[in-house]
Amino acid sequence: MATAAAAEGAERPRILYGDAGPEAPYPLRMEGAVISGFGRGSKELGIPTANLPVDAAAAPWIADARSGVYFGYASLALPASHPDRQHRRPERAHRSNPRAAVDAPPGNRPAPPPATVTSVSTASETSPSASSGTSPAVTKEAGADEGQPQQWQIYPMVMSIGYNPFYKNAVRSAEVHVLHGFAADFYGSPMRLLVLGFVREERDYASLDALVADINVDCDVARQSLARTAWCPRQGTADGASGMFDGAWLVDGDRGQ
Repeated sequence: MATAAAAEGAERPRILYGDAGPEAPYPLRMEGAVISGFGRGSKELGIPTANLPVDAAAAPWIADARSGVYFGYASLALPASHPDRQHRRPERAHRSNPRAAVDAPPGNRPAPPPATVTSVSTASETSPSASSGTSPAVTKEAGADEGQPQQWQIYPMVMSIGYNPFYKNAVRSAEVHVLHGFAADFYGSPMRLLVLGFVREERDYASLDALVADINVDCDVARQSLARTAWCPRQGTADGASGMFDGAWLVDGDRGQ
C-alpha cells in the first residue's frame, strides 16, 4: 500500500493552473493570531504545530469550501526578537535560487525545508496597490511589539480543509502548512492567509508514512506552482523572490484592497 501511494505521488503533476496567475474564485482570505494547536504535528509528523482561530464572519468562504488541499501564501508579523524576523533588506534572489525551479527534474531540486503546521478550527472560525522591491513589508499598524511597526513576511503554504479521515476528526478543520523551517515558535503573532488554488481531494491513508509522503508532494506542488512569475508576490517574500502577483493585502491589510 505504501509503495502504491509513493507511485501515485510520483505521478502527480507538480505545477497546477495556468502561468497567467490565480483564477476565480481565488484568491480567498483568512487572518488571525497564532495560538497553541493540537501538537500532533510535532509528535507524529515531525512538524511544529500552532493554532489560528478565525472569525467565521471574516472568512465566510471556508464553510462551503470543498474538502481537500489548497495552496497559497501565509504572511506573518513576527516580533522583533524572533530569529526569523528579517531586520535588513535581503539581496534580490535569483528566481531558481529560493524556490525549486519549475523545469528541474526531482533529483536536481534541493531538499525542502521542514514545514510549520498551523491548525485552524472552522467551528471558531480568508488588491491592487503593491510597491516594488523584495524586502519584507513594514506597516504602521499595532504590531507584535508594543510601539513597533509590524513587519510582514510572506511564505508559501498549503492548507488542508476537511475532517482529516486518518485522524477521524469529529469537527471540520483547516490545517495550514507554512513552508519554512522556523527557528522558534511564533505564538501570538498575527497571520494572514491568501488561498490561490486547489490541489487535491481529501483522502484517508493506510499508514502515517503514506500521509507524510502525500503531504510532501502537496508541499512540492505548492512550491513549484507558486514559483512562477505571475504567482509570486511583488514584495514582502521572506526568501527574497519577486514576481508580478499583487499580494499587497498580505503586507498592507486594508490598504491592499
